[in-house]
Amino acid sequence: MVFLEQEISDIIVNLEYFIAKRIIDKKSYKSSISAPIIKIGIAAIAIGIIVMLIAMATGFGLQQKIRDKVVAFNGHVVIKKYDSNQSNDSESPITKAQKFYPEFKSVPEVTHIQAVATKSGIIRLENDFEYAVIKGVGADYDWRFFKDFLIEGELPDFSKKRNEDVLISNYLAQRLNFKVGDKFNTYFLKENINKPPSIITYNITGIYDSGFKEYDQLFVIGDIRHIQRLNKWEKDQVGKFEVFIKDYDNLNQTWKAIRTETPSNLNAVSVTQANPQIFEWISIFDSNTYGIIGIMIIIAGINMITALLVLILERTQMIGILKALGSSNTSIRKIFLYNATYLILVGLFWGNLIGITLLLAQKYFNLIPLDASSYYVETVPVYLNFWYIIAVNIGTLLLCLLMLLVPSIVISKISPVKAIKFD
Repeated sequence: MVFLEQEISDIIVNLEYFIAKRIIDKKSYKSSISAPIIKIGIAAIAIGIIVMLIAMATGFGLQQKIRDKVVAFNGHVVIKKYDSNQSNDSESPITKAQKFYPEFKSVPEVTHIQAVATKSGIIRLENDFEYAVIKGVGADYDWRFFKDFLIEGELPDFSKKRNEDVLISNYLAQRLNFKVGDKFNTYFLKENINKPPSIITYNITGIYDSGFKEYDQLFVIGDIRHIQRLNKWEKDQVGKFEVFIKDYDNLNQTWKAIRTETPSNLNAVSVTQANPQIFEWISIFDSNTYGIIGIMIIIAGINMITALLVLILERTQMIGILKALGSSNTSIRKIFLYNATYLILVGLFWGNLIGITLLLAQKYFNLIPLDASSYYVETVPVYLNFWYIIAVNIGTLLLCLLMLLVPSIVISKISPVKAIKFD
């Protein structure tokens, strides 16, 4: 008896949910006139979620991949002399005796700082030649990015005495028919063009491929001590410092903190400032992604509005009976909004299941290739984040429900007398 009273009490408290549940569970509901429309509405939600997840995962993935490749060659922030220009042969030397080197303790966001220098040279063969930029690095160089780029051989080791080992790009290796173990002469012009150029014979220990042609066609990674000798610098003099930070999302704030902590004769430049054209191009992905999300939510919402109107039309007699029994328009509206919420959740479930499955397949099996010359990556990159998946689902649910409030007003226009007679 107590159990029955409790059940009746629960039904009274949430009568709208009880009726909506009975409608959904009813077998005739699934074979009714509205069934095809309902299926289309669910499919629209599912397809919308699939497209939104793919757009976000691939858009953010592509941004991250390209950004990481630019950072690999430049760091998040570069510290150099104010009078340094863009030429690789005109770097003004900086002493390594700085408060921020070898550890940037004053800015906690900084994870690593390394000293580098660059110098242009000509790789000369018997029947061919190629312009290249030798990027000199030392024992403090962080090789984590190039470990991922390495496709053959091994990374050079500059932790001991000076050596002629270099890491060359696959682009240059293919153009010059180089392979691991080959040696080549590089000519470096002197300020006095009447003097013969300096020549260094390098040994290829590894070949890398970042997929970023703008850098691959230029950079050969070698020992910084050769550049110091060619430029007649002291052992503690370098061309610039590359700084890496914990979180790219905090780049602007961290860059300002780094700039504050550097001496007045040095300039700190963020990677976005040094490469504006690349990062402006990357930012376009955000606009495209948000545009796709907006369009898919509108399409899904319109389909759900159609489904709700059909449901209301199909249940006109029920609406009339409920009104005759004293139910308010708000109460009846809740019944159909509960019903629509269920349909949206079904669509979200299938959309997430199919969308995440497709993304995981691409992430681990690289099923869809890309043109590396246009997109800087060989396959479609995927970035999956739990929070943006949750945000897309909650946003879709809320926006669709808001859109459904307008058609649900139709219920208030239905007359109980006419509705009961409706057939």
